[in-house]
Amino acid sequence: MLCSILAIGAALAQAPRSPRAPVTLSNDKLELTVVLTGASFSRLVMLDDATRLSPLQSSMGHFLCLDGFGAPTAEESATGWPFHGEANHQPFEVLASSKAGGVSSLKMAAKLPLAQEAVTRTLQMADGENVVYVETEVESQVAFDRPVSWAEHATMGPPFLYPGKVVIDIPAKRCRVRPYKPGSPGPRLPYGADFDWPMAPLIKGGTVDLREVPVDESVLDLASCQVDPARAYGYVVAFHREKGLIFGYLFHRDEYPWLMSWMNYTNDPHAARGVEFSTQPFDISHRETVDAHDMFGTPTYRWLPGKSKLHSRYLFFYAKAPADFAHVADVLLENGRLIVKGQDGKSLVLPARLGL
Repeated sequence: MLCSILAIGAALAQAPRSPRAPVTLSNDKLELTVVLTGASFSRLVMLDDATRLSPLQSSMGHFLCLDGFGAPTAEESATGWPFHGEANHQPFEVLASSKAGGVSSLKMAAKLPLAQEAVTRTLQMADGENVVYVETEVESQVAFDRPVSWAEHATMGPPFLYPGKVVIDIPAKRCRVRPYKPGSPGPRLPYGADFDWPMAPLIKGGTVDLREVPVDESVLDLASCQVDPARAYGYVVAFHREKGLIFGYLFHRDEYPWLMSWMNYTNDPHAARGVEFSTQPFDISHRETVDAHDMFGTPTYRWLPGKSKLHSRYLFFYAKAPADFAHVADVLLENGRLIVKGQDGKSLVLPARLGL
């Protein structure tokens, strides 16, 4: 049985950070704080927001799970292989920090000694944009092909993640509740149950809309969804209805075909909603992902060829929504513009000239 996800989250939150000061990347719209241990994103604010409200959970933020997503096997654990892989524990070195042509860039790199991989992470912001671009290169330093476990663990928390006021949308199809007991405070959803997004079955009967952050309810659930195979891009968007703020990600569906929701609703400052887009549906060992092979016809792992590289590029954005904006209907990237369409017909259009 895997250990409690809540306990793991607490351990990550309490893990010591590098004594080196974090670095910031900014333009005239946004400021992003980057912790060099793990190249994690700890804070994102809009410069014209007097409250400086960040959607990222203060203790976890957005961190890279590589090469591992979830608990290692007993044999891996005995070698020192950590939960969620090495990348989020390794010190990244800043290789370059520059601004040219109205584009600010930060390039960082780290070695993963147990996995024998090299990781390079490049962040970009263009002036006049509410967008951050993230490009990652993973290079295998061994001669054989092997499965890679890679997740972008984005985590939202209070005060942005407010019960009853935030709705999360993804272009999902089939979903499955994680077939392991997640621990305290206890689930709403039956372990291993399949469903169609966003309506999930409840243990007590009936269904629940997983887009909503519940009010006056302490629950811990995990469910993974297949990003619509017909799409070139997947997305996940959180809309704060009261404040009119939109925070979200756009990524290549062939790079990250799965999105796992970690719904740790505790009605206190430790609450979290993880939106984890990844190469595999659940946070489990390499061995288990390979044994599963596929879920709903979509592969549950990705190959990293020997002495070769894998690349990933995605973006995230944070902006004010149009008045009376509703649930997200779609997110598109067209002609240097990021278009977030609402179900009421209104759209948020953001410049995104660097593209994917």
